[in-house]
Amino acid sequence: MSATLSHSSFLQIPPLQRLKNLSVSTSFLHGSVPLSFLSKPSPSLSASQTPNFLPSIRAMRSLQGRVVCATNDKTVAVEVVRLAPHPKYKRRIRIKKKYQAHDPDNKFKVGDFVELEKCRPISKMKTFLAIPVPARNSKPKAAEAGVGELEIPLESQQQV
Repeated sequence: MSATLSHSSFLQIPPLQRLKNLSVSTSFLHGSVPLSFLSKPSPSLSASQTPNFLPSIRAMRSLQGRVVCATNDKTVAVEVVRLAPHPKYKRRIRIKKKYQAHDPDNKFKVGDFVELEKCRPISKMKTFLAIPVPARNSKPKAAEAGVGELEIPLESQQQV
């Protein structure tokens, strides 16, 4: 407060006038500290200046799993297994979750591996589209036919 105002005269002044009479002096208000010391260092590209040629990052747009039910028309139930740490014991455990996926041609059967691609909501429970994925343990057709990788017959297959 100003030293010229007494306590009784201060109460008689209207509130807006009281604020004008108060004097606050800091180095920040008067600009004695340059703003370059106060501002954070900026990276070369900030979040608002991302280049247009990079695609936006979308998390969890595709999953892989095994078909567990294919009885419904144009719908398959896919079980996705992932590893996650246990909340208390911190050991990695398998977590299974079932998703309903759209299968327009009814081509998937129980046991098939599919990739779930996120799409627009098709119904209340279906927001994924099932896409075929080759089985994990499938052998190449050349090995099944008894032909090596270079399409040369194996020794056991050669005739003497």
